[in-house]
Amino acid sequence: MRKRLLAIGACAAVAALHAGPAVTALPQVRRHLRALSGVGRPGSVALTLDDGPDPRSTPAFLGSLAKLRIPATFFVLGSLASKAPGLLRRIHEDGHEIGVHGWTHRDHLRMTPGRVYDDLARTADLILRTCGVPPVWFRPPYGILCAASLSAGARLGLRPVLWSAWGRDWEAGATTETVLSHLRTGGIRGGATLLLHDSDHAATPGSWRCALGALPAVAGECERQGLRLARMSHHLP
Repeated sequence: MRKRLLAIGACAAVAALHAGPAVTALPQVRRHLRALSGVGRPGSVALTLDDGPDPRSTPAFLGSLAKLRIPATFFVLGSLASKAPGLLRRIHEDGHEIGVHGWTHRDHLRMTPGRVYDDLARTADLILRTCGVPPVWFRPPYGILCAASLSAGARLGLRPVLWSAWGRDWEAGATTETVLSHLRTGGIRGGATLLLHDSDHAATPGSWRCALGALPAVAGECERQGLRLARMSHHLP
């Protein structure tokens, strides 16, 4: 019985170590971890876009960003990017930064450490081969980190970053107005990292349109505050 209890205790300890970083997905925890939340230079704001590239939606975001003359950081899924390498290359050539979101949109807590590493490594390699530039950042699906995420990121030279404000644009019933309201609640202010999605791959079908509609207002609000929208690598020291 004692050996069994010790074995159960050891398994529980390993599980706690593996899942421990996941608490950073909670806003009340993440706000105390400024770098992980993407809190950067006080005069800049980073706009980040997850879950693409998608030929049905990403070109519209690139067009809007070009019209507004603002950069963004795209956290891409390798499974989608591999089907649209020309679009991935266009993101880079348009002057935006590309980060790793993973090959699939799977919760890292539900994957083995080896699968997590392969998921990130495969995507990072695709970005490097397609764009000629190695990625610097990674953001796990759902913003849920685990010990395997951090270990794999460190081995691959990838730095984890989440966000300080999100638009909840993936929700059923989301509108441009609700997206802006959520972003303002989280804080469109100096140092912020904002999260939107340029694809509905893991969201309500068509939800990307409300995120797209919010871009001019986000750019205008930053301009009124005298803030510069910047790529992630220019935003975080």
